[in-house]
Amino acid sequence: MTQPESTRPEPDSRLLRLLPWSDDDGKTALLSTDGTETYLSRLADRVEEQQMETAAIVLKLTKPMVEDSAKLTAPEFRWAARRLIESLSEIMLIAESRGQRIPPYAEPDDADK
Repeated sequence: MTQPESTRPEPDSRLLRLLPWSDDDGKTALLSTDGTETYLSRLADRVEEQQMETAAIVLKLTKPMVEDSAKLTAPEFRWAARRLIESLSEIMLIAESRGQRIPPYAEPDDADK
């Protein structure tokens, strides 16, 4: 028997991994984990790696498009801006996810002061 939602304990936020994708409604996806490697965590790692590789390619392709000598049309400029926004959004999500998984600094002992 499951507990009513209002009485279920909240999961420890350190055990929730922010995944690099969202559901159909655009809501963030979370993986409840104990820190061990699972199929879903490995899949998320691969997706993050692909997103970072894609961002590097987008950056390389769009750098010349914003130089003073570039002669872009408005649709070309919008395309470049959209790709940069998509990549930056993905990279920020990866950084947030990884930052949440970094353990907090240990409190220094009084003897260390």
